[in-house]
Amino acid sequence: MKKWLIAGMSALILAFSVHATIEIHEFDSMEQELQFKELSNTLRCPKCQNNTIGDSNAELAQDLRQKVYEMTKEGKSKSEIVDYMIARYGNFVTYNPPFTLGTAILWAGPLSVVLIGFGMIFLRSRKTKAKVEQPAAQWSEEKEAELNALLDEKKTEDKQ
Repeated sequence: MKKWLIAGMSALILAFSVHATIEIHEFDSMEQELQFKELSNTLRCPKCQNNTIGDSNAELAQDLRQKVYEMTKEGKSKSEIVDYMIARYGNFVTYNPPFTLGTAILWAGPLSVVLIGFGMIFLRSRKTKAKVEQPAAQWSEEKEAELNALLDEKKTEDKQ
């Protein structure tokens, strides 16, 4: 029984390893191959978020690699392929999206938060400084006399 279990497990493991495939691409020139490798390492997989299409094993990344391969074989330039991918998948497919109105908030947002924060700290410190620098109420002779009267009254109460 034990031998059959081991044999069954071995067959299962071997069956799964058969599905692992290696993509082989043939190019007409070295320039095409270099362009394909560069695009595979610069285009982002829309499904994997932070992997390039060359690093990802997702089906979408495989489809994108195939499309890049086909367009490269057709003689399309790097910019034509990138433009096609952007038109199809949006600016997210590139690691360096262009500065547009939609991405402006991503660039200006953190900067504005920092500037507003430092501005509030600066204004608050100036208000605190202004409060400290205000002269205290002047001590007058009337107040001195009133204090002396209260002290004298307290002394007389304590003696009784």
